[in-house]
Amino acid sequence: MAKERMLQFVDVQKEMPQKRPPDLRAKDFHEIYAEYADEKAKVQASRCSQCGVPYCQSHCPLHNNIPDWLRLTAEGRLQEAYEISQATNTFPEICGRICPQDRLCEGNCVIEQSGHGTVTIGAVEKYITDTAWEKGWVKPAVPSRERGESVGIIGAGPGGLAAADALRRKGVQVTVYDRYDRAGGLLTYGIPGFKLEKDVVMRRIEQLEQSGVEFVLNCTVGEDISFDAIRGKHDAVLIATGVYKTRDLQGPGSGAEGIVRAIDYLTASNRVSFGDEVPEYDSGELCATGKRVVVIGGGDTAMDCVRTAIRQGATSVKCLYRRDKANMPGSQREVQNAEEEGVEFVWLSAPKGFTGDRVDSVLVQKMRLGVPDASGRQSPEVIEGADYAEPADLVIKALGFEPEDLPTLWGEPALEVTRWGTVKSDFRSHETSLPGVFAVGDIVRGASLVVWAIRDGREAADSILAYLAQPAQVAAE
Repeated sequence: MAKERMLQFVDVQKEMPQKRPPDLRAKDFHEIYAEYADEKAKVQASRCSQCGVPYCQSHCPLHNNIPDWLRLTAEGRLQEAYEISQATNTFPEICGRICPQDRLCEGNCVIEQSGHGTVTIGAVEKYITDTAWEKGWVKPAVPSRERGESVGIIGAGPGGLAAADALRRKGVQVTVYDRYDRAGGLLTYGIPGFKLEKDVVMRRIEQLEQSGVEFVLNCTVGEDISFDAIRGKHDAVLIATGVYKTRDLQGPGSGAEGIVRAIDYLTASNRVSFGDEVPEYDSGELCATGKRVVVIGGGDTAMDCVRTAIRQGATSVKCLYRRDKANMPGSQREVQNAEEEGVEFVWLSAPKGFTGDRVDSVLVQKMRLGVPDASGRQSPEVIEGADYAEPADLVIKALGFEPEDLPTLWGEPALEVTRWGTVKSDFRSHETSLPGVFAVGDIVRGASLVVWAIRDGREAADSILAYLAQPAQVAAE
């Protein structure tokens, strides 16, 4: 077994070189670990029952052909497995790392439902694509012919990047505009490096640049360039800005120092991992080291914050959530990981206020679940007289994100939005109220999953290609 050989190698390292077994002399730890990982991937892939109704595939937003690439992995045909995997997923190595598989493919695995433990689909997907990168199977897009049409994409997150990749493969000229100094959106600055290594994101950005995608960074639409200018420069435009406006806290003391937004906290941590100078991190404003940290919220962003705080050396980390564990919107796997790492969850609790000019405690009110609301979900109710003060040196607001007012920011009142402020677009074509302008991802759905943004971006690319073909068809007639 490769695992036994790996352990044997670790023991042999302690001995003199001439005493090493001959078959291990030319191998280093990385090679033996790779053999172990390969065996584990094959073992897990071979557990797939190849059921007639692949619920894993139907519950994947991208409808990835999971059974086929599991079968090929079990047979050791990794390059073919990668080709099938990437046929429906622009970034399989990213989805393999950050998708909530427990809510999607793995949670609906027939083996899992029968009580025998799910096939670790995400880990196998990650392994396949990491191997593909290592072996040089991942190539920049080389279109069979270059086209004259150009598309401007506003937002360099997963939706925009997925569309950019699909359009370049068809020879369309693509320019991506983004407000940040690096492309990737939340993949780069919102998700911690312990979940998604930043070199994994950056190599995809490099691949897109090698494919001919142009990135215009540090560019805020409505300030550095107008929306009208982008529309005038390109034959079609895709809005993929995501949602970055943070839902705020109310109550006495909510403006105190030491109460920060989750996006600012996570961005600072990720910038430090890139080697950037971050004064707010160095000063302690956006760093949890040695502090009593309270995170408010129950989604995946809250989980990213509590786990980051643990790694930064917080004295204690507590997560306040107004409902119970069963009603938490975040991944249960993430909750379990956080609990194992030392995070304390305070269920059925909500902030009522804060004390101190620089926050020193959160006034917590205890809750109970009452009658179901219109959606069938039980509404939290305050338990009178059960308030208490929770000591805190750093409070992180992770209450979710809302869309910015794009029609006002961009001076484009004709861009229709929903009553929630998201951009209104056709759910099939992704076209907005403006001709030739499309929208995808969180700016349409509200805060959602990366995998849904990838799906939207790929679908929108097909619609944009059809839109670009219309004038030619009219001329031909």
